[in-house]
Amino acid sequence: MNTFHSNGPFEVVVVGLGPDEKLLESIQEAARIHDIKHGAVVNGIGTLRKTHLHYVNQNAFPPDVGYYVVEEPAEVGSISGLIVDYEPHLHIDIGVRDNETYTGHLEPDSIVLYLAEVCILKFNDVAMKREPDPEKYISLLVKK
Repeated sequence: MNTFHSNGPFEVVVVGLGPDEKLLESIQEAARIHDIKHGAVVNGIGTLRKTHLHYVNQNAFPPDVGYYVVEEPAEVGSISGLIVDYEPHLHIDIGVRDNETYTGHLEPDSIVLYLAEVCILKFNDVAMKREPDPEKYISLLVKK
């Protein structure tokens, strides 16, 4: 395990999106605009008309993932994750009609239906990076 502590001040960036905006791509753009090299997406809510996500398929390495494309109206119960070196790694929980739910890693081309609101905590003094593990085909957080 690696832990990272911020001793200095932090900033909060709130991202508000409207109909037909792309969720992940907008968060990536906000990270660039507000110079969020490292941060945490602490909360996100909204509605989506199309959701792309992936999920794990097995308990072994290398990881094997499956993909969902949900093309019906969905309520976003939660979006959270980290931004490391300007790149978001986010998970999302959505609910659709009849209480069916989907949980997984947010992928590009997820489209806002009515609105989405995302709160990002920007870390100003945390030194970390993702380092690939060539044997397991995953990237882990390490101190920079």
